[in-house]
Amino acid sequence: SSLWLVLDEYLTIVNENINEHSETDNVKSRPEEKSAKSVLQQQTKFNGQVLRDAVTKLSTIKTFFFMHRNSELSVPMVVEFVHKFKYLLNILVSQNPSLLNDAFSILVRNPKCRSCVDFQNKRLYFRSMLKRSRKGRRYGAIRFTVRRTHVFEDSFHHIDIRNANEMKGVFSISFDQEEAVDAGGVTREWYEILTRQMFKPGYCLFKPSADSSAFQPDPRSYIVDNHLKYFRFIGRVVGKAVADGHLLDAHFTRSFYKHILGLPIDYEDIQSIDPQYYKSLCDLLTMDLESLGLELTFTADVEEFGVVRTVELKPNGANIPVTEDNKMEYIQLATKHKMTTGIRKQIDSFLEGFHELVPKECISIFNEQELELLICGIPEVNLVDLKANTEYQGYSSSSPQIRWFWNTLESWSSEKHATFLMFVTGTSKVPLEGFKALVGMRGYQKFSIQKSNGSDKSLPTAHTCFNQLDLPEYSSEEALREKLNYAIVEGREGFGFG
Repeated sequence: SSLWLVLDEYLTIVNENINEHSETDNVKSRPEEKSAKSVLQQQTKFNGQVLRDAVTKLSTIKTFFFMHRNSELSVPMVVEFVHKFKYLLNILVSQNPSLLNDAFSILVRNPKCRSCVDFQNKRLYFRSMLKRSRKGRRYGAIRFTVRRTHVFEDSFHHIDIRNANEMKGVFSISFDQEEAVDAGGVTREWYEILTRQMFKPGYCLFKPSADSSAFQPDPRSYIVDNHLKYFRFIGRVVGKAVADGHLLDAHFTRSFYKHILGLPIDYEDIQSIDPQYYKSLCDLLTMDLESLGLELTFTADVEEFGVVRTVELKPNGANIPVTEDNKMEYIQLATKHKMTTGIRKQIDSFLEGFHELVPKECISIFNEQELELLICGIPEVNLVDLKANTEYQGYSSSSPQIRWFWNTLESWSSEKHATFLMFVTGTSKVPLEGFKALVGMRGYQKFSIQKSNGSDKSLPTAHTCFNQLDLPEYSSEEALREKLNYAIVEGREGFGFG
């Protein structure tokens, strides 16, 4: 349309100015050569100029979105527009978050546009949605006392008897035989203790990933009386913390985050949960069954307390052989069983409690990495410590690609650092002892960068069970910066199953 052409011409000029600014800034002074204060001042000044330029066309941008908001035929054009000018649109939203409620609503309504919205803008929009859903309603305070030695059990009994509306009230918690008044600090401590206890092996509710950094429901939890009520309780606790803005030290597996968001699971999500199993699946994909000497059927062996039983992955699966033609279906069903089917009841009970406090339509604007940041907070990644505890394979610390890599990380925000950490390790959790204590499937395993085959068109890849980044030998810093950014922010899609 003519409106598109006018906007495209104008905004392309703005984008070119943005790129020229970034390139000039990189040439004049590397991030490590400037103080954080001077970088912030310069960026703030530049953003202000971009904002002033963009505001003059804000009404035109609004008109463009309104004209095409209900036209299915226009969706590809609008998605292209959002991806092309996401930097500028995010600056406008950061100055006026209410835009996402109205003119810019397609940015959060359309799943293909959500990846273009910055996490902080999504978070503010999420808070506004929760606030609107509770407007005009009053909820009474929930007061209860727990024993420090039995925080999990006491909390369960107090919360289990509450209905969904009561759960939306303010918590006022006290510890038995302690006189502290809860002005917020006691509740925060309660969340900390409760979070540690719900992952205790003795409760048999959650099982750790291979490196013990994240958790998902334990399929053996059925041995615990009322185990599904406990999962509903934990879903309520996590939902309450998210709704009220409390941060938890509760890191779940990527597949479990996807279940919370209603996203499809990818077979590669099994990597951090069971790296040996993941490796065997990769061998199955890349090699012929005959050369592997395998005779498989659509079944899976499940070991529980020393007893192995066989389950069918599809009706009559025990009588259906796995062939070259159907082995992808087998891999999908086998990993689905480990991450979904085998723990379906636990997942559903958790979501029942979680969605009482956080509606599905509200939480669905995030991706799995952002959901971890929403639950756990944005960690402070010490790049000096990470750099000192990084190993190189095929590269050295003086290789141009390695210098460009660290330049790129040093130019990123704390939020982007957390996203990168999740990309290469599977979690945003930073070890208390620093990156020298990073854990992989072989125990302590430092972050490593390995030279990989590929061109400037290739994306970096990660092996989370080894804390390893495979980095192609890019020809320029610009190529490395672009591909690394794409890999961690937008390059997460793979085939999925429901």
